[in-house]
Amino acid sequence: MSYIPNESDRLDATFAALADPTRRAILMRLAKGDVSVMALAKPFAMSQPAISKHLKVLEQAGLISRSQDGQKRPRKIESSAFALADEWLDKFRKLWEYRYEQLDFLLEEMKKTRPTKRREKYAGKKKSDNNRQKRS
Repeated sequence: MSYIPNESDRLDATFAALADPTRRAILMRLAKGDVSVMALAKPFAMSQPAISKHLKVLEQAGLISRSQDGQKRPRKIESSAFALADEWLDKFRKLWEYRYEQLDFLLEEMKKTRPTKRREKYAGKKKSDNNRQKRS
């Protein structure tokens, strides 16, 4: 795994790696357990070198690592690497939760005041309509 010096660059590498559907599928497979490159390449209609390029991007982002098992070098997911992205996303999650709470509060306040005004408006129209009908 290569060293990415600062938080911003690590986030960029993580999101760039996650931007590709093949790499996301590889990560989903690795979430189930360690897998060899050959086994990872099997479900995809691409060559082993192409899969290896995807694995290199994931490794450079710190999302996966390789271990040595005899002659095999299975890849495994590095769940700790997702923590930085999760922390960054959590800031937005909290922001939107707060905004939705504020919206809920506003809607509840509107429900308390608005139906009364509507009833008065509707009741006023109905009375005037009745008066017009009586005059006719």
